[in-house]
Amino acid sequence: MKKLAVLLALLVGMAGLLAASVPARVLRVCSDPNNLPFSNQRLEGFENRLAELVAREMGAEVSYTWWAQRRGFLRGTLNAGKCDVVMGIPASYELALATRPYYRSTYVFVTRRGLRVRSFDDPVLRRMQIGVQLVGDDYANAPPAHALAARGVVGNVHGYSVYGDYRQESPPAAVVEAVAHGDVDVAVVWGPLAGWAAQRYRAQAGVALEIVPVSPQIDLPFLPFVFDIAMGVRRGDTKLKEELDAILERRKPEIEALLDEYGVPLV
Repeated sequence: MKKLAVLLALLVGMAGLLAASVPARVLRVCSDPNNLPFSNQRLEGFENRLAELVAREMGAEVSYTWWAQRRGFLRGTLNAGKCDVVMGIPASYELALATRPYYRSTYVFVTRRGLRVRSFDDPVLRRMQIGVQLVGDDYANAPPAHALAARGVVGNVHGYSVYGDYRQESPPAAVVEAVAHGDVDVAVVWGPLAGWAAQRYRAQAGVALEIVPVSPQIDLPFLPFVFDIAMGVRRGDTKLKEELDAILERRKPEIEALLDEYGVPLV
């Protein structure tokens, strides 16, 4: 019996050593370190929390490569092999292999309480100061600016860089801050950013902001304002895509609750 006890102890010890020698699986994620509500280096964004949820399902640990989300982001990160997944891309994006969408959201009008705008065709827009986000130095990459310009609403439009001042927390939120401070009357903003920022200003400064989905959802001839958002993996990595697809389907209720917590308007 004594020999058996010693043998069992040795076997348990060897099993422990073998388990310790097997490295944990790693989910390598590329994210922006200062881009709330999506991600930041303190792991406070909903994409950070989604990465943790997915990693738990995979039996993995999350490892981040931090990279400011600018032009060339995917080229310098995912497609350069620095990571295996990006947590939020348009589902139709051609530079990556997209998973099934895990949410669908829309651009929204953001106003202070009592100044609601319902449509790009609303005549009140001609009398309002309007904030839109710009990707470059012109309006070429800003769908809301295109929609306004097509209706002759130009002189009262104010541009805010989508990159913002990177020294500030959540630089893109400056356009919503402009509404909260009264610098503009209305802003046309991507819904997840607007919903989270509105929650923040209500909690921190008691400023109530109205969030209304833009109309139409697709402007003529073809200018969409509603987008499906997915995770992105490298093209050809179908095995990881399929694993992520299964997790997104299985954990759909938890993911929707997470998005609701951050004020993401779902379509």
